[in-house]
Amino acid sequence: MDSMKKKKKEKTPTATCSIPSTANTMHNISDTCMASFCFFCTMKEPDSLQRRAGIVNCFKQIPLREDHQHVLVLSGLWHIAMTHPDDPEFPSLGVFECMASLINKGINNRDWLQRDQNIYIPYYAAHVIGSYTMNKVEFAEKAVKAGVIPPLMELLRGKLCWVEQRVAVRALGHLASYERTFEALAEHEQELVRLAMKLASTCLDVVYGNFIGIKDRNKRPKYQSNLLTRGVGGLEMENCKAEEWTSQLQCWSLYFLNCFAYKERSLNLICRKEFLKDLCGMWGGLVNDTSPAGIGLLRILCYSKYGRKNVAESKEVIDNLCNLSRSSDDWQYMGIDCLLLLLKDPDTRYKVIEIAVFFLVDLVELRDLGDRPNLGETITKELLLYYKQNKLKHNKSSKLGKVLKDIWDLKVERRKKERVLSEEILEEKRVLICSIKQQANQKFWLGEIEEAMRKYSEALNLCPLRLRKERMVLYSNRAQCQLLLKDPDSAISDSTRALCLSDPANSHLRSLWRRSQAYDMKGLAKESLMDCIMFINGCIKSEAKRMKIPYYAARMISKQIDATWLFSAARSKMTRSCQVKEILQDESYGREDQYEMSTGNDGMMRYMMDNKGLSTIKEEGLIGKEGSRRKLEKGRRISKRGVMAAPSISLIGLPHVKG
Repeated sequence: MDSMKKKKKEKTPTATCSIPSTANTMHNISDTCMASFCFFCTMKEPDSLQRRAGIVNCFKQIPLREDHQHVLVLSGLWHIAMTHPDDPEFPSLGVFECMASLINKGINNRDWLQRDQNIYIPYYAAHVIGSYTMNKVEFAEKAVKAGVIPPLMELLRGKLCWVEQRVAVRALGHLASYERTFEALAEHEQELVRLAMKLASTCLDVVYGNFIGIKDRNKRPKYQSNLLTRGVGGLEMENCKAEEWTSQLQCWSLYFLNCFAYKERSLNLICRKEFLKDLCGMWGGLVNDTSPAGIGLLRILCYSKYGRKNVAESKEVIDNLCNLSRSSDDWQYMGIDCLLLLLKDPDTRYKVIEIAVFFLVDLVELRDLGDRPNLGETITKELLLYYKQNKLKHNKSSKLGKVLKDIWDLKVERRKKERVLSEEILEEKRVLICSIKQQANQKFWLGEIEEAMRKYSEALNLCPLRLRKERMVLYSNRAQCQLLLKDPDSAISDSTRALCLSDPANSHLRSLWRRSQAYDMKGLAKESLMDCIMFINGCIKSEAKRMKIPYYAARMISKQIDATWLFSAARSKMTRSCQVKEILQDESYGREDQYEMSTGNDGMMRYMMDNKGLSTIKEEGLIGKEGSRRKLEKGRRISKRGVMAAPSISLIGLPHVKG
């Protein structure tokens, strides 16, 4: 305990920076300090009993006194709470009561808030509450008894700004995650759920409009800028940190909603059609890559009957889940889980089967995905169960009937026939398939793409299921043909099948690049970006040490990072809004011109009208959580380095000649 106290003393901040610093030096107060009330002197008290009594008195006096050093005290408490969140000393001495009082004081006394550096205090107070309650249910119970919920709700309502909302929803999310403190929040359930839904849906627009979109740094709220960068760094770091915090704000709001959805509470609010559509765009991004964001909440909803009913009724949500199931996103398995849950429910199966089957059919040869073994067999079982139940009803010439029949032939009929194949016959088939593949390759080199594709299909029909590597190559080569024939849907299907056959799944570089191109052709930027990142990571880890990152892949990364930027939609809305205002305010436009704009540019106007288990993000690190931006920064560096590099010759766009 003494060593821990020593660490706390060493980490108390100084007053030398425009924002309270967390430098590892003790507040410079002499031993002859004559102040009647000083938190820092109390912390230096050698007698433990007197020190604890002094801290109790400090926590009682801080909200009552006017002292310019309060912000330094709060900064020091924030630092201690972040570095030692499980230390019971401050929670047992009244820190929660103190923090709740300070938040209330900042909300109700704006004159005090604007004096000295008190503007920082509500943020630090809410952060201290969240840090001490993130691991220990005992601390969470103390916080609830201390009355932290009402002031945190005031911050969540937006009484200050988005910066305080971020730490308020973080703290409330921790309180909601414990059984013993959940009911205290459930007393305000309807309002809290509505606030969290609104925050998740609108925070990107709010932060972009009030902060990121303001290009002149001097016009941004100074205290927000200082909190983001700790007084260090220029505009680029400030924007990068604001992006990270905004993503955390959205992800923490979704985590908070997860706590209610998990208990099947307020599903009538959470399952509103517009909000479910909004969830499809909340993906955590490259900033908070550890949070499942929108898909995490959708999966929780799919565990309940009411949730499945509402999810199944939204075609946009089903399309999003299907695209996710055929991607290299970390949360691919969640998309598959959602679809399987919908297919297992007889009330939702018939609503989604005619969409989902055309995506899941590409995954039936998938073996393991993360910690899910034999996932392809699970998918096959669900699809064939539907096929057997409707075998006589379905018209075999229909698209759905044909796809289900193909799955039956592949996974049942062919498997039966191939069980009796001897090793000699298997080797003969391998030689024959290799010969046909060589013929297909020659056709490809001669520019006879359609004929090459037919040859690859012929080889696939003959190739035994056990020859997984050969099937992977044939599917991948056929996908390249489909790309050249401008058929992105078929290219995605075949490259996905190839990636399912790779070991481990989603590791075949050529197929990743081909699917990235196909997704780009369809305008699915997120899916294209994920495949491209996986492709580049594979290039870097390749045994060919001299292999450089292809310039075309770096260019794709650059394009898709811009398209999937966290604030891309908010930027577009703001740009369109400014353009419309400029047009309407331009005196040169008469009534006739305005009528022509409203009737002759229907596309633009329609676009404007149309765009009106609990996993969570990692806690913010003390130094600024640089790791959470590594993927984003890596992608940006790759794009810059790759585009500037000299073009390198690559066979990625050509069929496999060997193997």
